[in-house]
Amino acid sequence: MKPIQPLARPASVFLLLLFLLGAAQAQPSAGKGQTPLRLFMIGNSFSQNASRYLPQLSKEGGHPLIIGRAEIGGSSLQRHWTHVEAAERDPADPNGKPYGGKSLKMLLSEGVWDVITIQQASILSGDPTTYRPYAQKLYDYVRKLQPNATVVIHQTWAYRSDSNDFSRIAEGDSADNAAQMWEKSRAAYHAIADELNLPIIPNGDAFWRIGSRSKWAYRRDLAYDFARPQAPSLPKQDHSLHVGYRWDGAKLSFDSHHANAAGCYLGGLVWYGFLFNESPRKLAFRPAEVDEAFARQLKKTAWSTVKKERRKARSRPVWLGE
Repeated sequence: MKPIQPLARPASVFLLLLFLLGAAQAQPSAGKGQTPLRLFMIGNSFSQNASRYLPQLSKEGGHPLIIGRAEIGGSSLQRHWTHVEAAERDPADPNGKPYGGKSLKMLLSEGVWDVITIQQASILSGDPTTYRPYAQKLYDYVRKLQPNATVVIHQTWAYRSDSNDFSRIAEGDSADNAAQMWEKSRAAYHAIADELNLPIIPNGDAFWRIGSRSKWAYRRDLAYDFARPQAPSLPKQDHSLHVGYRWDGAKLSFDSHHANAAGCYLGGLVWYGFLFNESPRKLAFRPAEVDEAFARQLKKTAWSTVKKERRKARSRPVWLGE
């Protein structure tokens, strides 16, 4: 399939640049009297993870925020679009109202949204063919309903290094490890972002930068007896950004996909830096599960990752409004 070529650069990207430049010059205030930023997420549990602590961070930073959601656990771009098609064929069809009995059109019509995000299901994120044509279709649909909104791609993260599975990278083929999953998913997200001329929230890059540094990377506990685990003992999971091992009653369960408190915190820090073009390093809030030293590193990494992505984006004419 040929890449989707945009006919014209979306005005929303230029508006986002103006918004970010304005935010960079503004000092944070208590938020009183400010117009809230209205953020809408079309996603799944990964968008829920990444935004878990965003309200607390935004409040402390003096940025009023309203979040709307159209999320289904494990949902891909294709699934979201399938529900849209069902609703458009028959507004009464329950299959078109998977979001708590509402359709995407109904949710998007509940006010005016400033920023709307889309993302791929993590298990499909390494294969660019799974994004097409659904990313384009969702983008066009969103722009039709909210013509002044800025549409953004949320880059999801790779699974933990000791995961038993990794994302699809081609039909019938999956990544061999976390590094390959990150590389392939990053390439896919950027390919689609380039096709649609959309900015990226680089959460996947931030996760990888933490996980690839010797001082801060998670390492599997080689001393733990995984063959004969004894409750409530758990393996060491220092600096993990993923849920990992936990006891579910008498069973030792394992989740290498979803973010734990530290991962959710990192996700929120990246979103904060992206949305408000402001360093989160000054913010005091941190989840109780995250120690101060690790929190400082997460804030530093989040902001440097956002700045790096912005520099790359601005190097392209689309970000300069030219």
